[in-house]
Amino acid sequence: MELLDVVDINGNPTGETVAREVAHREGKRHRTAHVWILKKNDNKIEILLQKRASDKDSFPGCYDISSAGHVPAGVDYVPSAIRELKEELDLEVEENQLIDLGLYKKDTFDVFYGEQYVDRQVSHVYIVWLDKDAKDFKLQKEELEGILWLEIDECIDAVINNKIKHCIDIEELNLIKAYLLQNM
Repeated sequence: MELLDVVDINGNPTGETVAREVAHREGKRHRTAHVWILKKNDNKIEILLQKRASDKDSFPGCYDISSAGHVPAGVDYVPSAIRELKEELDLEVEENQLIDLGLYKKDTFDVFYGEQYVDRQVSHVYIVWLDKDAKDFKLQKEELEGILWLEIDECIDAVINNKIKHCIDIEELNLIKAYLLQNM
């Protein structure tokens, strides 16, 4: 059973812990770590999307954040981000490779397999620069069906216009685009 810290709107633990399933059933606010992998290719910036496994309990077969996961109870964002990169994509990164874009807060209300799903997340969003071809990743088959590199503006267009099946928030992609505009 995966235990999560219940947190306030700013991601601070309240002292209460709940099972992941309870957090989603009852709408308990919890933490996640989101890592977007970027690379430069022919003077363009590309972003890596993962394709969720078709048997996932939420958003099966959808394109999603490069690497993301729940922050377990008693653990912080950075170790969770590093762990998820290792588990899902077999990538080993150091803390200093994570570029911190800050907190992103999101509430999702849906129904999966006939059950109410209320996901109240406080996510820490990071960027990692990595020059690697899609074929060179080792994917966690239980979690991912594949990966896809897209040029950042093409990705934004695909999300806005639903050109790919996805579960990506445009606001989070806009955080990345704003960072790139300020820093590139």
